[in-house]
Amino acid sequence: QLSFYFRQVSGGEDEIQQLQKALLDYLDENTETDASLVFSRKFYIAQWFRDTTMETEKAIKSQKDDDSSEGTHHAKDVETTGQIMHRAESRKKFLRSIIKTTPSQFSTLKMNSDTVDYEDACLIVRYLASMRPFAQSFDIYLTQ
Repeated sequence: QLSFYFRQVSGGEDEIQQLQKALLDYLDENTETDASLVFSRKFYIAQWFRDTTMETEKAIKSQKDDDSSEGTHHAKDVETTGQIMHRAESRKKFLRSIIKTTPSQFSTLKMNSDTVDYEDACLIVRYLASMRPFAQSFDIYLTQ
């Protein structure tokens, strides 16, 4: 069901960013009926910005650790670091653009003309939550 939101990939956007757009669009459309959604929208934007920063730092630290353990620095690793930084910057740029827009202006950034309903929004939230480190390592925590 999420594949519907991945159909129209515009230049440089990844699937996670498309889902974030769809969820923010849903929250924006429903803020008039539920004022708590304004807080939810701001919380998600801040959390995604923080996640992007943390993921980038971890990836770069992991690459530096790999380089020091091997004793040499490979050009392939530099390219990967550049790709990590580029992806992080594009996600941060997207989130900054969302922060600067008012909810009424956000409608111009909609992913497509199809609106997300409540069930789709719940599905998107569950999918995005499953991508977070805690959700991915839950089995380890449970085993311990």
